Amino acid sequence: MELITIKIDAPKGTNLILGQSHFIKTVEDVYEAMVNAVPTVKFGIAFCEASGSCLVRFEGNNEELKKAAVDTALDISCGHSFIVFMRDAFPLNVLNVIKNVPEVCRIYCATANPVEVLIAQTEQGRGIIGVVDGEVPKGVEGEDDIRERKELLRKIGYKL
Repeated sequence: MELITIKIDAPKGTNLILGQSHFIKTVEDVYEAMVNAVPTVKFGIAFCEASGSCLVRFEGNNEELKKAAVDTALDISCGHSFIVFMRDAFPLNVLNVIKNVPEVCRIYCATANPVEVLIAQTEQGRGIIGVVDGEVPKGVEGEDDIRERKELLRKIGYKL
């Protein structure tokens, strides 16, 4: 077995969701989940098929993000994995509807941070064994940090 690290090169100003699914209709069902949750979201989805033709299946409503999703899926090349790049929405707006797509098995991460995907490669193929999402903590928040966090959440409309 070989361990590989793939750095995701996310398009500027995007969030991503990386997950695992188990069926060819993933791209269509995730597409529907995305637009039903946030009709104005811009996104691209790519899914690595793990049997049959073993193609990268893709959908979306933004050409740049569809291409980025396909390119990233090819870089990762792990069967039944999927990647979504999005703008004009945050993962918390769509995460629960994606988790409720019947064929979605797991979400590895949902983030705007830099991401590295940890992959195990065997004779059979490749599988995601984890992710590195962002950086290590630099300390514990103090009173000023708590105040700034609360102000930010209210400024962007997530708290009263």
